[in-house]
Amino acid sequence: MNIISNTALMNATTFTQNLVSIQNELLRFAYKLTADREEANDLLQETSLKALDNEDKYAPDTNFKGWMYTIMRNIFINNYRKIVREQTFADTTNNQYHLNQPQDTAYESTERAYDLKEMRRVVNALPREYKIPFSMHVSGFKYREIAEKLDLPLGTVKSRIFFTRQRLQKELKDFRD
Repeated sequence: MNIISNTALMNATTFTQNLVSIQNELLRFAYKLTADREEANDLLQETSLKALDNEDKYAPDTNFKGWMYTIMRNIFINNYRKIVREQTFADTTNNQYHLNQPQDTAYESTERAYDLKEMRRVVNALPREYKIPFSMHVSGFKYREIAEKLDLPLGTVKSRIFFTRQRLQKELKDFRD
Protein backbone atom coordinates (compact mmCIF):
# COMPACT_ATOMS: atom_id res chain seq x y z
CA MET A 1 0.00 0.00 0.00
CA ASN A 2 2.86 2.36 0.88
CA ILE A 3 4.59 1.62 -2.48
CA ILE A 4 1.44 2.60 -4.39
CA SER A 5 1.10 5.91 -2.55
CA ASN A 6 4.81 6.70 -3.13
CA THR A 7 4.41 5.96 -6.87
CA ALA A 8 1.27 8.12 -7.02
CA LEU A 9 3.09 10.93 -5.23
CA MET A 10 6.03 10.68 -7.64
CA ASN A 11 3.65 10.74 -10.63
CA ALA A 12 1.81 13.78 -9.23
CA THR A 13 5.10 15.59 -8.65
CA THR A 14 6.35 14.74 -12.14
CA PHE A 15 3.02 15.86 -13.62
CA THR A 16 3.20 19.21 -11.83
CA GLN A 17 6.84 19.71 -12.82
CA ASN A 18 6.00 18.96 -16.47
CA LEU A 19 3.08 21.37 -16.34
CA VAL A 20 5.21 24.17 -14.87
CA SER A 21 8.05 23.55 -17.32
CA ILE A 22 5.92 24.12 -20.44
CA GLN A 23 3.97 27.17 -19.28
CA ASN A 24 5.96 29.56 -21.54
CA GLU A 25 5.47 27.33 -24.60
CA LEU A 26 1.76 27.01 -23.86
CA LEU A 27 1.47 30.78 -23.46
CA ARG A 28 3.07 31.30 -26.89
CA PHE A 29 0.68 28.77 -28.43
CA ALA A 30 -2.28 30.44 -26.69
CA TYR A 31 -1.19 33.80 -28.11
CA LYS A 32 -1.00 32.29 -31.60
CA LEU A 33 -4.57 31.07 -31.20
CA THR A 34 -6.06 34.20 -29.67
CA ALA A 35 -3.80 37.03 -30.91
CA ASP A 36 -4.55 38.82 -27.63
CA ARG A 37 -2.35 38.78 -24.51
CA GLU A 38 -5.19 38.83 -22.01
CA GLU A 39 -7.14 36.09 -23.80
CA ALA A 40 -3.93 34.06 -24.13
CA ASN A 41 -3.37 34.27 -20.36
CA ASP A 42 -6.98 33.24 -19.73
CA LEU A 43 -6.63 30.32 -22.16
CA LEU A 44 -3.40 29.22 -20.47
CA GLN A 45 -5.03 29.33 -17.05
CA GLU A 46 -8.09 27.43 -18.25
CA THR A 47 -5.87 24.81 -19.91
CA SER A 48 -3.73 24.36 -16.80
CA LEU A 49 -6.80 23.96 -14.60
CA LYS A 50 -8.34 21.44 -17.00
CA ALA A 51 -5.08 19.46 -17.05
CA LEU A 52 -4.92 19.44 -13.25
CA ASP A 53 -8.57 18.37 -13.03
CA ASN A 54 -7.88 15.54 -15.47
CA GLU A 55 -4.46 14.50 -14.21
CA ASP A 56 -5.78 11.00 -13.58
CA LYS A 57 -6.55 10.63 -17.32
CA TYR A 58 -2.97 11.33 -18.36
CA ALA A 59 -1.03 8.17 -19.10
CA PRO A 60 2.59 8.43 -17.87
CA ASP A 61 5.29 7.89 -20.50
CA THR A 62 3.17 9.52 -23.23
CA ASN A 63 3.71 12.86 -24.94
CA PHE A 64 2.84 15.35 -22.18
CA LYS A 65 3.37 18.42 -24.35
CA GLY A 66 1.12 16.99 -27.09
CA TRP A 67 -1.55 16.21 -24.50
CA MET A 68 -1.43 19.78 -23.20
CA TYR A 69 -1.52 21.34 -26.69
CA THR A 70 -4.56 19.19 -27.51
CA ILE A 71 -6.35 20.34 -24.35
CA MET A 72 -5.59 23.98 -25.18
CA ARG A 73 -6.68 23.66 -28.80
CA ASN A 74 -9.93 21.94 -27.79
CA ILE A 75 -10.71 24.60 -25.19
CA PHE A 76 -10.04 27.33 -27.78
CA ILE A 77 -12.32 25.66 -30.35
CA ASN A 78 -15.10 25.09 -27.81
CA ASN A 79 -14.87 28.71 -26.64
CA TYR A 80 -14.98 29.91 -30.26
CA ARG A 81 -18.07 27.80 -30.97
CA LYS A 82 -19.71 29.15 -27.82
CA ILE A 83 -19.03 32.74 -28.92
CA VAL A 84 -20.46 32.06 -32.38
CA ARG A 85 -23.57 30.51 -30.82
CA GLU A 86 -24.01 33.47 -28.48
CA GLN A 87 -23.61 35.95 -31.34
CA THR A 88 -26.20 34.19 -33.47
CA PHE A 89 -29.42 36.14 -33.27
CA ALA A 90 -32.74 34.43 -33.85
CA ASP A 91 -35.63 36.80 -34.46
CA THR A 92 -38.65 35.35 -32.67
CA THR A 93 -40.99 38.28 -33.30
CA ASN A 94 -44.03 37.90 -35.49
CA ASN A 95 -43.37 38.83 -39.09
CA GLN A 96 -46.20 41.34 -39.21
CA TYR A 97 -44.15 43.83 -41.20
CA HIS A 98 -45.13 41.85 -44.32
CA LEU A 99 -48.66 43.23 -43.98
CA ASN A 100 -47.58 46.65 -45.21
CA GLN A 101 -45.33 45.34 -47.99
CA PRO A 102 -46.32 44.62 -51.58
CA GLN A 103 -47.30 40.98 -52.07
CA ASP A 104 -44.36 40.06 -54.34
CA THR A 105 -41.89 41.02 -51.57
CA ALA A 106 -43.11 38.13 -49.43
CA TYR A 107 -42.31 35.74 -52.27
CA GLU A 108 -38.80 37.17 -52.66
CA SER A 109 -38.27 36.93 -48.90
CA THR A 110 -39.32 33.27 -48.89
CA GLU A 111 -37.08 32.56 -51.87
CA ARG A 112 -34.13 34.26 -50.15
CA ALA A 113 -34.75 32.26 -46.98
CA TYR A 114 -34.82 29.06 -49.03
CA ASP A 115 -31.55 30.07 -50.75
CA LEU A 116 -29.95 30.72 -47.34
CA LYS A 117 -31.10 27.30 -46.15
CA GLU A 118 -29.58 25.73 -49.26
CA MET A 119 -26.32 27.65 -48.69
CA ARG A 120 -26.13 26.34 -45.13
CA ARG A 121 -26.73 22.80 -46.39
CA VAL A 122 -23.84 23.09 -48.87
CA VAL A 123 -21.45 24.61 -46.31
CA ASN A 124 -22.37 22.06 -43.63
CA ALA A 125 -21.70 19.22 -46.10
CA LEU A 126 -18.08 20.38 -46.49
CA PRO A 127 -15.22 18.89 -44.48
CA ARG A 128 -14.36 20.79 -41.27
CA GLU A 129 -11.10 22.15 -42.71
CA TYR A 130 -13.16 24.14 -45.24
CA LYS A 131 -16.28 24.83 -43.18
CA ILE A 132 -14.55 26.39 -40.15
CA PRO A 133 -12.42 28.99 -42.02
CA PHE A 134 -15.38 29.93 -44.25
CA SER A 135 -17.73 30.29 -41.27
CA MET A 136 -15.17 32.44 -39.45
CA HIS A 137 -14.74 34.62 -42.57
CA VAL A 138 -18.51 35.07 -42.92
CA SER A 139 -18.64 35.94 -39.20
CA GLY A 140 -16.28 38.86 -39.85
CA PHE A 141 -12.82 37.47 -39.14
CA LYS A 142 -10.02 38.65 -41.40
CA TYR A 143 -7.89 36.10 -43.27
CA ARG A 144 -4.92 36.84 -41.01
CA GLU A 145 -7.00 36.35 -37.85
CA ILE A 146 -8.36 33.05 -39.13
CA ALA A 147 -4.85 31.85 -40.00
CA GLU A 148 -3.59 32.75 -36.52
CA LYS A 149 -6.53 31.25 -34.64
CA LEU A 150 -6.45 27.99 -36.59
CA ASP A 151 -2.63 27.88 -36.74
CA LEU A 152 -2.67 27.62 -40.54
CA PRO A 153 -0.66 29.41 -43.24
CA LEU A 154 -2.42 32.48 -44.66
CA GLY A 155 -2.42 31.01 -48.17
CA THR A 156 -4.13 27.85 -46.96
CA VAL A 157 -6.90 29.88 -45.32
CA LYS A 158 -7.41 31.97 -48.48
CA SER A 159 -7.52 28.92 -50.75
CA ARG A 160 -9.99 27.09 -48.49
CA ILE A 161 -12.32 30.08 -48.39
CA PHE A 162 -11.97 30.50 -52.18
CA PHE A 163 -12.71 26.80 -52.70
CA THR A 164 -15.81 27.07 -50.48
CA ARG A 165 -17.07 30.10 -52.42
CA GLN A 166 -16.59 28.25 -55.72
CA ARG A 167 -18.39 25.22 -54.34
CA LEU A 168 -21.29 27.41 -53.18
CA GLN A 169 -21.54 29.09 -56.57
CA LYS A 170 -21.55 25.76 -58.38
CA GLU A 171 -24.05 24.11 -56.04
CA LEU A 172 -26.38 27.09 -55.98
CA LYS A 173 -26.17 27.51 -59.76
CA ASP A 174 -27.22 23.88 -60.14
CA PHE A 175 -29.92 24.49 -57.54
CA ARG A 176 -31.34 27.51 -59.40
CA ASP A 177 -31.38 25.83 -62.84
